[in-house]
Amino acid sequence: MKPKNSIQQRRSFLKNSTALIAGATLLGPSVFGAPSFLNFTTQPNSKIKGVQLGLITYSFRTMPDQSAEATLQYILDTGINAVELMGDPAEQYAGKPESPVNRMAFYGLMRRKRNNELNDEEEKEFIEMQSKLEAYSKTVAAWRATVSMDKFVALRKMYNDAGVNIYAFKPNAFGKDNTDEEINWGMKAAKALGASHVTLEHPSDDAHTLKLGQMAEKHDVFVAYHGHEQQTPTFWDTALEQSSHNALNLDLGHFVAAGNEAPLEIVKEKHSHIKSMHLKDRQTPEHDKGNVLWGTGDTPIVEVLQLMRDNKYTFPATIELEYDIPEGSDAVQEVKKCLAYAKKALES
Repeated sequence: MKPKNSIQQRRSFLKNSTALIAGATLLGPSVFGAPSFLNFTTQPNSKIKGVQLGLITYSFRTMPDQSAEATLQYILDTGINAVELMGDPAEQYAGKPESPVNRMAFYGLMRRKRNNELNDEEEKEFIEMQSKLEAYSKTVAAWRATVSMDKFVALRKMYNDAGVNIYAFKPNAFGKDNTDEEINWGMKAAKALGASHVTLEHPSDDAHTLKLGQMAEKHDVFVAYHGHEQQTPTFWDTALEQSSHNALNLDLGHFVAAGNEAPLEIVKEKHSHIKSMHLKDRQTPEHDKGNVLWGTGDTPIVEVLQLMRDNKYTFPATIELEYDIPEGSDAVQEVKKCLAYAKKALES
């Protein structure tokens, strides 16, 4: 259990870091879909004291426009210059067939199902959505088999010209149900976007991690496996033994919520295999595992960032906004608060 004075210190830290965003201005108007916003003079910079602070664009899932252009504007508005890009904005930009399912609604149900919170009606809705998505996935697979990489190269240029680097790519293309053509497509698209690695949920299947590692070697990209509360200190060991191109996309918040002790130790032990690390503030099982405002939970965000700074770890620390957005705010404003918190940690 976390000592009371430690919690008070972190809340004081949170109060001070939140104040850093006061008076912050947007880098440009929100122009959803129009390229004219690229005419700017100030570029973002979220590399602080040698630590690259980034974000996963899943953080913007509640924003009204999910296009690649709008997503870039959200990123610029936060002041962040490096991202883990979800598949949808990039694929939509490249002309992917439109989904019959509202992704925002599906992600919300998926998260609630993961937490065993669905009622009978929601469970039925979730199953219906899954059925539609299974049919849609076949359409997408056929599209991926023939689509050119030109649009992905163009998207990379648009982001790079705005000062934003894409370090990871997370399309829904690397699962056991995806074809080899889709896996190859995902790795080629990652290269076209300039990403060093792709990310996916760990499949908990040794044969599949072996296959992905071998395919990644051919494309010269890394496969970084993400985990939720199934993470343990040995969770990635088999995949790491299978291929030099298998790696970690550690989620420190979920690691804490899983009840693992000494979360900083896995960062120290596995740092050479971590390609990127998700940051969120979750509570331990003793505190109900909540996903909470940064600085009010049990995840050692300050300590891990300072560990990265002091040991010159080069993998990005990826902000993932998953706590409930307060009334009157939005995802962009909350990411800015997380960034301010992380910045203060690194400058302390």
